Amino acid sequence: MSIDALPPLREVIAAHDLSARKSLGQNFLLDLNLTAKIARLAGDMSGSDVLEIGPGPGGLTRGLLAEGARKVLAIEKDPRCLPALEEIARAYPGRLTVMIGDALRIDPLAHLTPPIRVAANLPYNVGTELLVRWLTPDQWPPFWDSLTLMFQREVAERIVAAPGSKAYGRLALLAQWRAEPRIVMSLPPEAFSPAPKVSSAVVHLTALPQPRFPAQPKLLERTVAMAFGQRRKMLRAALKGLAPDIEDRLLASGIQPTDRAETIGLEQFCALARTLE
Repeated sequence: MSIDALPPLREVIAAHDLSARKSLGQNFLLDLNLTAKIARLAGDMSGSDVLEIGPGPGGLTRGLLAEGARKVLAIEKDPRCLPALEEIARAYPGRLTVMIGDALRIDPLAHLTPPIRVAANLPYNVGTELLVRWLTPDQWPPFWDSLTLMFQREVAERIVAAPGSKAYGRLALLAQWRAEPRIVMSLPPEAFSPAPKVSSAVVHLTALPQPRFPAQPKLLERTVAMAFGQRRKMLRAALKGLAPDIEDRLLASGIQPTDRAETIGLEQFCALARTLE
């Protein structure tokens, strides 16, 4: 079954000689029924513009457009993918804009009209950095209403982890501070070309109207990064570089200086970040 009149992705990849490049973190998802399902998991597309990062040969791009996205901005770093993406643009006139460039440097609001959803099979080598940027802008609510993102399964589990669990850390705190994250789909390695060594999962994050607890984004990010950068240490040792009186600040935030980061909840970390303002 095809989702549109364009050729199957294997034919597109062969026609344009699009072998995935490890240096770009590329793993192409070839099953168009799967890409259409991911697009549906992103929510109602009909009234939204969509930002897609790393479209590759355009499997998810086609899913988003077939599911009715008002407009898609696809940002791709690999110029080899441009001919395949241009074919999709011709099949969906006026609804797909393709930009060759670095997603970290392009302002989506210059090209899209809210409401905006983000949907992407993120390149493995920049996925975490992009997520942290989307979660920590100075202004909130952000430019996006929701993020529907493919990650390695291990990374997805870190995003939804609870305090006390092995996966709990910086990503869980930043994601759960300002959004509602949940794993909505799992994919085996053989769904991709080339098959990665690990399973993947799709995480859907819905932006909250306001953060769960007040804190300055950059201070909270720095605090949790330091805390979990040395997670085996007591917090007074892991965070000693934050402030000379860190023990007093920890106690004022309801945290024992001898606690370890994985036992501390979001509210306490936000309280600690506020003592540093």
